[in-house]
Amino acid sequence: MSGAAPSTDDADFGEIRAGVRALCQAFPGEYWRGLDRDGAYPTAFVQALTEAGYLAALIPEAYGGGGLPLQAAAAILEEIQAAGANGSACHAQMYVMNTLLRHGSEAQKARWLPQIASGALRLQAFAVTEPASGTDTLALRTTAVRDGDAYRINGQKIWTSRAEHSDLMLLLARTAPRDPAARAEGLSVFLVDMREAVGQGLTIRPIRTMMNHATTEVFFDDLAVPAENRIGEEGKGFRYILSGMNAERILIGAECVGDARWFIGKATAYARERQVFGRPIGQNQGVQFPIARAYAQMRAADLMVRHAAGLYQTGANAGAEANMAKMLAADASWAAADMCLQTHGGFGFAADYDVERKFRETRLYQVAPVSTNLILSYLAEHVLGLPRSY
Repeated sequence: MSGAAPSTDDADFGEIRAGVRALCQAFPGEYWRGLDRDGAYPTAFVQALTEAGYLAALIPEAYGGGGLPLQAAAAILEEIQAAGANGSACHAQMYVMNTLLRHGSEAQKARWLPQIASGALRLQAFAVTEPASGTDTLALRTTAVRDGDAYRINGQKIWTSRAEHSDLMLLLARTAPRDPAARAEGLSVFLVDMREAVGQGLTIRPIRTMMNHATTEVFFDDLAVPAENRIGEEGKGFRYILSGMNAERILIGAECVGDARWFIGKATAYARERQVFGRPIGQNQGVQFPIARAYAQMRAADLMVRHAAGLYQTGANAGAEANMAKMLAADASWAAADMCLQTHGGFGFAADYDVERKFRETRLYQVAPVSTNLILSYLAEHVLGLPRSY
């Protein structure tokens, strides 16, 4: 596996970055190619990250976690991607954590966080998107109706990744009819213990996709969830997950920076080594310039990701910055992927080079967790003051 382009600042959580790089060396390209071929989940990789404490980075030390800021989580995920691995197998545990940390009760934190930090439980599933509503979250139809000491959940979610490999699920459901005058009200957040729920009203069906992403659709048929598992106030759930969505966008932006570093490093090494017409192809400006441009794009995106993470950590509203970070980083990784495939020519399509696998994986982030077009609409309306387009 070729080395990635260097981090823009190894002094930024340098020890953590070095530790992640060392861990990933035990999971080379052959490991990921095998999983990709079989559509299998990287259980051993996730277990290694858990045992090293990386997936508990954001959990406070009082609950057994690392007590680290969002910037540290971004560094971890960036290095995973830059090593040629795939953090999507476990990245949700970092950004989903926000809702529980910021809005959960002390009893909920004491009950769940130590077990998540130790690896006894996985919080990997985030059930928000529905087939009919897509990114129009406020139009979701899954309902949660109070029934004594429990809520009865009915409905369907789609693109709920890692549901088959998680013990806990963060669920957004409607607890009051939709009110056009108060669009953000009436949604509530629940922590669902899937160990008890599967077969008792929860059904999980995997969806095969163009990359090995372990995604599913889930069905709720009168599933009983204890009322004590509701996070925060009833009806206020949408605002609770918004800050978590910002964290998600920042962290996925960091992953995209890592992907871009991997593609740039891979292309640079190949361009130095590959001889055509008696000279390395990297001597040709037609090969040099796209690599250099991809590097410049990566550096610019990285600065935006770091800025957004720092702003988020202060508790300020980082909505615009989180969206820009995700969009610019996704654009940088996709440009680097295309460049890397073109640099390799026909060999880029050969599985043994890992380029085509990473090419497919990074393409996802033009669409998820929010599409580029939705980000542009958000910026147009909320930053530039243009009329709402949807």
